[in-house]
Amino acid sequence: MPTILVLNGPNLNLLGLRQPEIYGHATLADVEALCQRTARGAGLAADCRQTNHEGVMIDWIHAARGTASGILINPGGWSHTSVALLDALNAYEAPVVEVHISNIHRREAFRHHSHISARAEAVIAGCGVQGYALGLLHLAERLGAAGA
Repeated sequence: MPTILVLNGPNLNLLGLRQPEIYGHATLADVEALCQRTARGAGLAADCRQTNHEGVMIDWIHAARGTASGILINPGGWSHTSVALLDALNAYEAPVVEVHISNIHRREAFRHHSHISARAEAVIAGCGVQGYALGLLHLAERLGAAGA
């Protein structure tokens, strides 16, 4: 069964508490449960992780080389600032999908550009936490998973 590494960046541990008018009321635990259900139904396994430390995220991406069949990433604020995260993803050979809970293009101007989008084969923004399910289904289809 292909494994998808589901990565969540800074402040996503505060989902449900932080700015619910933008990010909704679902918690990170809710997102992880959604990812597990969706992955299982699509013939995938989901390995869900969250960190507020950029180096930890980069180490996870490096370790995913040869072990994960794809990455679904919500890089949070690193989307707009981290060339290092982009470089790590560029060294990863399998598909990458970028997901954002809010529509970053309707927010502050600095959020309109994502460095990560240059590597992602798909970008899902503004669909709320359902974007994670859409990203996983895209990866399942792309990988030819059994449930896709």
